This record gives sequence, C-alpha cells and structure tokens, in this order.
Amino acid sequence: MPEPTKKDEMPNGQPEESVAPDSKGAPPLPEISLEISPPPEDASSIKKLSVDLPNDSVTVPAMGRKDSVWSLGDGQAPEDLDKPIDTPPLSILLIEKPQSGTVNVGGDITFVAKVEAKDLLRKPTIKWFKGKWMDLASKTGKHLQLKETFDRVTKIHTFEMHIIKAKENYAGNYRCEVTYKDKFDSCSFDLEIKEDGQGSQNIDIRSAFKRSSEGQEDAGELDFSGLLKHREPKQQDDTPEVDVWEILKNARPDEYEKIAFMYGITDLRGLLKRMKKIPKEEKKSEAFAKKLEPAYQVDKGGKIRLVVDLADPTVDLKWYKNGQEIRPSPNQRKYIFEHKGTQRIMVINNCNSNDDAAYSVAAGDEKCTTELFVKELPVKIVKDIEAVKTTVNERIELECEVSEAGAQVKWMKNGVEVPTGVRSRYRVKCEGTKHFLVIDDASREDTGTYSIMASGGTSEARVQVDLKPLKIYQDLQDMTVLLGQPIKLHCEIYPGNVPGRWYRNGQLIQPNDRINILQRHKNHRLEIETSSLHDAGDYTFVPEGYSQSLSAKIHIVDPPRVHLDSLNFPENTVTVVAGNKLRLEIPISGEPAPRVVWMKGERVILESGHRVRAETYGDQTSLTIEVTEREDTGNYKIVLQNEAGEATASVKIKVVDIPDPPEAPLVPVVGGDWCSMTWEPPKYDGGSPILGYFIERKKKQSSRWMRLNFDLIKETSFEPKKMIEGVPYEVRVFAVNAIGVSKPSEPSKAFTPLAVTSEPTMLVVDDVTDTTVTVKWRPPETIGAAGLDGYLVEYCVEGTDDWVVSNKELTEKTRYTITGLSPGCKILVRVKAINAAGASAPRSLQHSILVKEVIEPPKIRVPRHLKQTYTRRVGEAVNLVVPFMGKPRPKVTWLKEGKPIEPTHVSIRNSDCDSIIFIRKAERSHSGKYEMTVQVDNHVDKAIIDIQIVDLPGPPQCVTIEDVWGGNVALVWTLPKDNGNAPITGYTIQKADKKTMEWFTCIEHYHRTCITITELVVGNEYFFRIFSENMCGLSETATQTKKSALIVKEGLQVKTQEYNDHDFKEAPRFTQPLINTFAVAGYNTTLNCSVRANPRAKVIWMKNKIIIIDDPRYRMFSNQGVCTLEIRKPSPYDGGLYTCKAINDLGEAQVDCKLEVKGGFTFYELMQRGVPLHLIDKYMNEAKIVEQK
Repeated sequence: MPEPTKKDEMPNGQPEESVAPDSKGAPPLPEISLEISPPPEDASSIKKLSVDLPNDSVTVPAMGRKDSVWSLGDGQAPEDLDKPIDTPPLSILLIEKPQSGTVNVGGDITFVAKVEAKDLLRKPTIKWFKGKWMDLASKTGKHLQLKETFDRVTKIHTFEMHIIKAKENYAGNYRCEVTYKDKFDSCSFDLEIKEDGQGSQNIDIRSAFKRSSEGQEDAGELDFSGLLKHREPKQQDDTPEVDVWEILKNARPDEYEKIAFMYGITDLRGLLKRMKKIPKEEKKSEAFAKKLEPAYQVDKGGKIRLVVDLADPTVDLKWYKNGQEIRPSPNQRKYIFEHKGTQRIMVINNCNSNDDAAYSVAAGDEKCTTELFVKELPVKIVKDIEAVKTTVNERIELECEVSEAGAQVKWMKNGVEVPTGVRSRYRVKCEGTKHFLVIDDASREDTGTYSIMASGGTSEARVQVDLKPLKIYQDLQDMTVLLGQPIKLHCEIYPGNVPGRWYRNGQLIQPNDRINILQRHKNHRLEIETSSLHDAGDYTFVPEGYSQSLSAKIHIVDPPRVHLDSLNFPENTVTVVAGNKLRLEIPISGEPAPRVVWMKGERVILESGHRVRAETYGDQTSLTIEVTEREDTGNYKIVLQNEAGEATASVKIKVVDIPDPPEAPLVPVVGGDWCSMTWEPPKYDGGSPILGYFIERKKKQSSRWMRLNFDLIKETSFEPKKMIEGVPYEVRVFAVNAIGVSKPSEPSKAFTPLAVTSEPTMLVVDDVTDTTVTVKWRPPETIGAAGLDGYLVEYCVEGTDDWVVSNKELTEKTRYTITGLSPGCKILVRVKAINAAGASAPRSLQHSILVKEVIEPPKIRVPRHLKQTYTRRVGEAVNLVVPFMGKPRPKVTWLKEGKPIEPTHVSIRNSDCDSIIFIRKAERSHSGKYEMTVQVDNHVDKAIIDIQIVDLPGPPQCVTIEDVWGGNVALVWTLPKDNGNAPITGYTIQKADKKTMEWFTCIEHYHRTCITITELVVGNEYFFRIFSENMCGLSETATQTKKSALIVKEGLQVKTQEYNDHDFKEAPRFTQPLINTFAVAGYNTTLNCSVRANPRAKVIWMKNKIIIIDDPRYRMFSNQGVCTLEIRKPSPYDGGLYTCKAINDLGEAQVDCKLEVKGGFTFYELMQRGVPLHLIDKYMNEAKIVEQK
C-alpha cells in the first residue's frame, strides 16, 4: 500500500507539501491537519503533519474552540486531547529523498535517493513506482534507466532514476520504496511535464494537427503517410480563418470527425488528446470545506486524529471503517469523536494492526475516504556488548540490553549465526530486556567479532582468547642426518608434566614401530630409528594450553640415482607417433634434489625451450616434445649431480607417422534415407599398412561430424543409412594404420536424400450428378521431408487405358469435382500425391462410377427419448431436434392433430439434415400428437411425436364425513375436476381443531379416495381438508369439509357392517405394450413391456411367431410384472416381429412390436463405395422384403 505524502523542511524552516497532480481532473482537496501519536511510554517530542492544498476558500473561525466532545472505546480523556502527540521519525533508511521536479517535453531529468549502509550487513532493496502499483523495473529501456552505486569511503548507497526525452504522459506521482529485512521506508515525489506554448488560443490547430509527411518523431502516432507518394506540402495561411476551438467545444463528440475533415485537420487523435488537457471547471464540494488526506501513517501503539471541516455544521456525519459504520458506545474508548466548530474529529487510540484499514466519512450524500497505515516500532539496542580479552579454559559472558522485553534477537560470530542447540558450546539466555551469550570453557577458536542483531540496530564487540606463558630450559636443535641414520630430538620446559604434541611440517606425529615419543617430568624426546627422506622437514613441539612452541629443522642427504627400470621400455626405447606430444617422465632420487641436465648429442636441452624442453619436479625429471617430428629420433642422455655424487643414463626415442588422408569421396547414388559412396586409398600409408577406414557424416549447415562405423571397413566403398529426408549431407573418410588415424579427407559434394510420399488413403465417391463426379480422400500416411505440393486427379472411361488429367494445376484440398462428363458413362478415378521427388503411387477406386444423379429416399431418425410421450411442465421451454436423411434436400411439413401448426404458437426451423420445433413457454394447449412428414419426389417418410404439457391439479370436488365413531373419522371424496393433464398420484389429508383452526398434516401421498383418520382427541371438534397431487406437485387449493366431526366420549357403540373379501384373481393384461424399436448393429438392445395377472403368468417370447428357446444371443428377465428381452450385439438378420405372450389359468394375452437393426447401407452409400448397380438392386430388394414381414 502507498505511504502517505510527507513534508520536506524548506531552508527557512517552513514546511512545504508536494502534492501529486490529479490526471483525472478531480477537485482539489481541502486543508487537513493530522496529528500522529506513538505509544504512551515515549512521549518526549511532538511533530505535526499538515497538508495545505490549493483552491481552499473555507475559513474556520472556531478552530480553536472546543464545542463538544463525545467518545467511543478506550482512549484518552477529553481533557487530554489537546496535549501534544509524539510521532516517530519520518524516515529510517533514506538520508536523501527524491525531490519533485519539472521538465519540458523532450528533456531529461534525474531523481536521486541515498541510503546510509553503516548499520546494514547487505545492500538494501529499492523499488521505483509510478502511481500506486506500476513497478518501473520492468519498464527500463530507451526512455527510463535505473542506476545503483556504492561509495566505500562514506558507505552510502546511491540510487538514481533517469528519465530521457520525457513525454507528456510521464507526468504524475512517483514513489520510491527502500526495504532492508524488517525495515521499510518510502518517499513520494511528483514529475510535471511542461509544453512550449500550451495556450490553445494562439495555436492554429489546422496546421498543428496535420500529419507529418517526413516521418519525424513528432509525427502522429498513427502516421502512415510515409508509405504514400511524396507530395509537396500545400502553403497554408498563417492566420486561422475561423475559431475551430470554439466550434469543437460547442459540438457533440460524434461531430468531431466531420469538423476535422471540413477544416483540414488530419491528426484527429492528437486533437482529441489536446482537448482532454483543456482545464475544466470543477464542481466544489457542497458538504465538505476540507476533506481527509489520501493516506495517514501511525506507529503501533500510538494514536491518530482524522479531521474534516464541514461547510454546513448541521449535516449528519457518519464514520466508516472498511465500509462498516463506527457506532458510539459508552463502554469502550477506542474511538473518540470531537466537534470543534465546523470541524469533526475522530481520534483512534492505541493503534494496532487491526486499525490498518480504509476509513471514510459521509456527510449527507457526499463521502470522502482515506487509508491508515500502522507501522510497528523497531527494537533498539540500549546497552552495547563490551569487548572481552581472556585466556583459554576461562568463562566468557557477553551481555546486551534492548528496548523491549522478550524481543527476538540474533547472536552472530564473524557474520555467521551462533549455533545454540543442545550440543552446542554456546548458551543463550534472556532476563527481561537483557540478553546473554555464555561460553563456559573458552578456546582459541572462540576468538572473533561477536554481534547481536535486533530489528532496530546491531551491536558488536571483539573477543580475544590467548594462550598461557611458558618457560623453556632447553630448546630443540637443528640437525643434518644421512639417509638411514637415527634421529633424536630433545627439549626441556617448565612447568613439568605438561603434555604436548609433536608436529612435522604442520602434521601431527603419531608414535608407531619406527617413531617413539617419550616424556619424563620436564624432558620431552622424539626418536626415529631409521631416517627416510620423508622425515626431513620442520619439527615443532607444542605444549598444551601455552602460547609458546619449540621448533627445529632436520636435513637428510642422499646421492643421486636414475630409475629407468620402473619404465619397462624394451631396450630403453620409446616409440611415438609424429605430430603427437611426447612427455617422458623418469623417476630420480637424491637429497638434496640433484641438478638434472638433458642432452642430445652435444646439444643441451634447456627448460625454456619452445617445442623441446626438459623439466624437473622433485623426484622425477621429464622430457617434453610438444609436436614430435621425424628429426626427433635419436639417443638422449641424462646427467644428475648433487653434493653427494653424480649419475648418468640414456634413452632412445623413435618417431613414426600416420598415413595421408584419402581423396574426397564420391556419392554416385542417393535414395530416400541412404546413399552409396566410394573413394581411393591414400597415396602415403605412413610406413605401416592401411588397416581400414572410418566414415563420418554431417549435415551441410552443421559443423558436427558423426562417426558411422566403429569397426574398420576394409573396402573402399560404403552405404550410409538412416539419414533425414530433405536435409543436405556431406561425407568424409579417415585412413587407419597401426600408428593411428589420418586426417580427414576433403568433404564430398553436398547431396540431399529425397523420397516420394506414400499413396493417398481412403479414396471414396462423395457425390454424383449427370455431368460431375465428386471424390474425396485423406492425405498420405507418409509424406516425408520433401513435403506435399498437392494432388493430381486422373480418370479414364471404363474399358480404356487413356487416363485424362482432370486438374491442370495441383490442388491442395482433399476433395475434387470432375466436370464435363457425359451422362450415363462409367469412369475410373485415381489420385496421386506430388512433391519435389515426384509423384507417388496412385490410389484408385475399386469399381467404376456411373455418371447419373442419385436419389436417396428420405428417412426420419426419431431420437429414442421422443419415441415415447415427451412430457414438460407448463411454462417450460420445449426444444426438439429431429434428424432426417434424404437427397436432394427433402421437403419437411408439420401437422398437429391433422391440422397445420400456427407459427405464432410454435416455431419450426428446417435445415438440410434436421428439423427443430421450439416452444418458448409451454401451455397445456400445446399438448397433442405432432406429425412430421419428409418428402423427396414421390418418396415420403412420416413420424409422430406425442407432447404432453402438464400442470398442477385442481382440488378434489367434494369431501364429506361419512362416519364418526370413538376417536375415528371416515372421510370420502371425489376425484378432482382438473387433473392437470397428468394422472393423480396421491392426496394429502390435513385436520384442524375448530377452536384454533391450525392445520396439521395427517397423511401424505395417499392413493385412495376414502380414509379413516384415527387417534383423534375426545371432546374436540375437527374440520378436514384434502389436497390432490400429480407429478407436478400439490394442488394450489384444498377442498374442506362443510361440516365438522365432534369426537364424543366413550360408551357409544358402533355397528360394524359385514365385509366380504375381494377376489384379486384376474387374467393376464398388458399394462405397457411393446414399442417398435430401432437398434444399431453391434450394440445390445432391449425390448420391455409390463403385464398384470393373478396368479402369476408364464411369459413366452417369440420371434416371427417362433418361440425363442435356449438361444445364447437372447436373455429374458421378469421382475414384478416387468418383462425384458435383451438381444446381444444384434445384426441386420435379428430384425423382425417380436411377440411377448403371458398365460395363466384364467386366460392369456400377447403384445407385438417390430425391431429394425440399422447396420446396412443406403443406395447412396453403396454408390459411394463403387458397388455395381445390379448388386445394389438385389440388396435393396432383400431389405424391402424384410421390412414387409
């Protein structure tokens, strides 16, 4: 959230406020006085923040008078409100803030912010914003640059923002935010962009807003005139003939373009921008003389005053927090409200994070808003750490005191956090505001700089741990020893019995079979039985816990020797390939290190040689030849000398070579992903027979070669494979002998593997007319890198081999119409795919095509949910889609109950493949049977759709009390007159006591028209009413009994009538018949019906009058009278007449239905597949015979 605007002190001590310009032209804000108070414990200084804004003509004569005070919540007493209030410093990080500035259009300006880094361990984070949220870090570029520098002497970070060639839209309010861990600081500043000659009265807008023809930077944003022909600019009159500004001010916005065209103004966008900048008269606030500032800031625990000045003191004022009204309460002093003349003040005491919110004040219909930011105070160091100097094994305790008890702090050693775990040597404790770091047993490793870090500062001190002093009676002596002789070192120190450690060259010496370490009182000895070269060095004895140490140097000498036997070279001969680097390393020994000289003949090889040089490192000497040549063959002599003697040795070097590269290979044959290459053997084999060849390949545009064979090729020919089609390649050859691999040959000429595509797929006939045939196909499965340029369609008359190209130019589409054909002829069609490599194999139709118009009989495909009654409630929308087939486009007609449908009640839309019937708001009059007719020439198909619109039922017609006995009442009623166009599913019976007439439900969903109500209270008199119910719900009203039923006391006798058991036996009767069904071949289908019979009937299923017995393709079910026949994966032969027959002792009944399996082909589909006409006629006749059965 943005920080509130703050003041900067001017040189004369008067505060000056920088206010961001309002780009939307909002009215200026009034003067506002803001007092901010920190927590009560630090109330030593007072600072007041005020904002003086322009255009404020309201005076407050009673500003110093306190007319009334009323409070809400916990806070200060009214008499304390006039006391000064403390505020924290306005900045805690920035030592120099960016200042507001003004620059002309096209000029440069720089804003600078500085942060002092004395108390910071790392660089702070800075962000530059424009407005509230636009981060300028992502906008750097040509017009905006951000720069950061650090002065190590003054320890000040400098951050700069450079605006280059400023534009008008750069003006506005900017903000700089600096963050370091839990510290935060920000500053707002303004940028004002001025133009030369802003007055519109002295500008000829007809010339000012014409497009530039040269394309300069100051041309309009949409200037495309540079693309037009260059014309000489017309001379215009310097003095405008009319005042166009006045015309535009008085015109409507939709007339701007017309006026600009009339007066020759071409830069209309620039004109509109200039008009937006014309200052407008702003309406002054009627309710507020002075409003709230945009934002306020207060420290946590402090208090703040929000002050507004009213133009009318009698207006009711309401304060809000986040949209919720702040209401007064006498039990709390969180909020205190004051009235001072026309001023209205709200004081918020003991601010915390919950008070960080948006506040608003409403006076009548006007409202002004602000934001309050609550800032937490940092924890400061009250007492710094003191430096400590001690010795080892002593106790160290560092103490520091902070400003707040229980604050979180962090202890650091040399910039690294001190570990304070269970096993750590460091202990940390806290006593109120004091914090301690304790080291019980100090060591030299504890020396360093220790610091403590809090949110408000740091403190550090130096801890020095030294060793204790020691007295030396006899020091160690330097010795020179021959290799293999014993070594004895001795020293004497005080005090006695002080343990110590022996070191050689800084490494701790451990006693073993060869080394013996002795200590007796003050004497310390180190004895080595047999010396070796590794025993030479600096020996040190270090007493534990003391600062002094004793040192001596042991020097061991040994005569020089050359160890050629460890090289395992036959006859001391080294063989090397010419051109390679040779580094011959020979072990040597001798102490001190001998002087080594390499010689070839009489020539001495120096260490500073460029190509051939000799080097010696410790126990070895080496001869290095960077690039060996044949002239380097010969004997090399080694001479070693030191103070103990001299030694010599010789080595022979033999240089061999690799073969010359072969000639550039040839590529005679190229395929889709392979090629064939040949080459000639190299002219020079390097003195060794050619063992074989290596082949490499690369893409022409690449520089990376790839090895094709890992086993040597004996022949001089090869066939590379697995190349990418369409990519240029190059190949080269390496020759190999016993020495190595030759340089590569010159690359071959570039070649590109290409291959034709595969044949097109799925070629079928799409349409046939008397003179045209339309075919379609799918692209080839394999296209290749050469791509696909298009397709070539060819045809020939059946019985000839004369193929005619139908399309002179390649077609990219996968559908093509062959025109200009003779009616009645038969043709064959094929399609080829063409690319850069040529034509693919053709894809041909299997059968010839008869050029003749095809008529497809119409067929309505009624959806499954429309084969039964389609039910909707009154008021719901009805939208039915019925698909159909036929060619040419069928004629569709709709009838309702044999009459045409009124278009005002029902909307019908027909397309090529379906018909839609739509009723926006269904009524009961829309119920009925709708007949759809589809006709193509003399072929007609019909379908009937039954639509039922249902509504709530009416109440029962008459409810009477038939009898009353004991606590029981017998009710009888008649069916409702209006059933809502749906069956009555039940009734709801309610009762009411005559005294209260409160209705209670006795039973719901009752199906009969008579009922006995029981458990009635004796002595009460009841009325009854009944609701009827259907699938839509209960009736809106109920029918009530005209008379009441009085429940009398016991003692009365009720005469019971004789009751004869009802005979429930009945012959079978189908309550739900079978329905004609359409099935899809290969998908399971079911036939369903329901039968009623008592006793239970035996169910028999038949197909074409033949009983179905033990056929695994059929499954029969019967549950609660519902009979189901499941046909598994039917085929066209499963279509026919199906019968369900129910038999019991009282009779029998049966129902029939037709099943049609849709799995065959229509006449049109057979023509598309190229089936001969005589086979199509035979197939269609067989299908008609099956339908007639």
